[in-house]
Amino acid sequence: MSVTRRQILARTGAGVAGIAFTGALAELFTGAPAVAEPRGGYGPLLPDPAGLLDLPAGFSYRVLSREGDRLRSGEGRVPSHCDGMSAFAGPSGGVRLVRNHENRPEARHAVPLVPGLVYDRGGKGGCTVLDLDADGEVRSERVGIAGTAVNCAGGPTPWGTWLTCEETEDTAGTKGYEKDHGFVFEVDPADPHRTGAVPLTALGRFAHEAVAVDPYTGIVYETEDAFEHPFGLFYRFLPERPLGGTGALRAGGTLQAMRVPGVPDLSEVRETGTVFEGVEWVPVPDPQATGTPIRFQDFGPGGITHAQKLEGCYWGGRSVYFVSSFARTSDGSGATHFGQVWRYDPRGRRLTLVVSFGPDTDVRLPGESPDNICLAPTGGLMVCEDGGGAQHVFGVDRRGEVYAVARGAQDVGKPGAPVWGEFAGVTFSPDGSTMYVNCYEPGTTFAVTGPWY
Repeated sequence: MSVTRRQILARTGAGVAGIAFTGALAELFTGAPAVAEPRGGYGPLLPDPAGLLDLPAGFSYRVLSREGDRLRSGEGRVPSHCDGMSAFAGPSGGVRLVRNHENRPEARHAVPLVPGLVYDRGGKGGCTVLDLDADGEVRSERVGIAGTAVNCAGGPTPWGTWLTCEETEDTAGTKGYEKDHGFVFEVDPADPHRTGAVPLTALGRFAHEAVAVDPYTGIVYETEDAFEHPFGLFYRFLPERPLGGTGALRAGGTLQAMRVPGVPDLSEVRETGTVFEGVEWVPVPDPQATGTPIRFQDFGPGGITHAQKLEGCYWGGRSVYFVSSFARTSDGSGATHFGQVWRYDPRGRRLTLVVSFGPDTDVRLPGESPDNICLAPTGGLMVCEDGGGAQHVFGVDRRGEVYAVARGAQDVGKPGAPVWGEFAGVTFSPDGSTMYVNCYEPGTTFAVTGPWY
């Protein structure tokens, strides 16, 4: 992340900008409890004497796991590149964390190949599962799935499993892989052998980023983070067995891509609050991308709607929200922006640009490029940033104030050229008392406690 500044924009006229700003932002917190939030967040970040994680006064962290350490299961070492993550209720008041590892072939520590949990012996990615007791102590740490590739983000299901996404389109015979990649896999945090390593092929083969499941209909929404123009699409999957529980997504269904009539590129939309009615969903011609990547396929006379860096995705209230981390004309996008959050209302088939991030106005709000996001049980929105320079977890309150919650202090650069690993996988314990977050490199999982409001 570059050292620029973040702002949330609401361009509906100077006289009502404050009201419109608050109204647009409030959509992000649909379904979250209304709480009294003090202004200014939690105060300034204090340097960590241990050089790991800077936090506000009154907060503390515990390192749950570090790449290269021994897994408590004895299966091998903690894998590299900790990324997307979710927290589930465990037995006796404990918590289970399912953590992705975005490993490519050159990764230092691969996910160990545990029999019964391996998709492709050439893949170094996958998931690990941490079991914490009621006091937050790690009781076990084991492999959840292995032999996958570039497991970036994903999303929890209403029935208590994790959908892990491969952010790649690599095929068998390339980079040491024995099988095609670019799939979603289901991981049961309580018993990974129950789900095994079966790709959910009907959800499509593309550079998956994140997913969100509509808890009312079972429809699965998916983001695509393609790295070259034309950029990714926003998808929905209509399952044959909606809300059927663990394993039901293997029964298949229909994959569709979003078409916003007259809008080939979401980056060209600039004004927060812009609404598009009558969003269309077009069947994907070849979900397996056997000859052509999906985003290059022919979607008919109306074309299809693309967007650069489609990343975070979550369900809130009656809508699905998704993030475009940034867009640049130099990369081929129709316009440049520093991050967008979109809201899609399935019942009204309505798409709204809810939040725009930008560098131009408020010096108090640093950065751009929002990535993983989550709703905090205490009422705020937590945003992981992903870019160059200092790396933070930011909070956003209902008034639109952005404040730093944590700053990475692990310098992995060269002397005189510091580099800090991005944050990823921010999530909260079911009771809201603990925030869990990963540092991507060096792979580290933190538990942060303190006076969350």
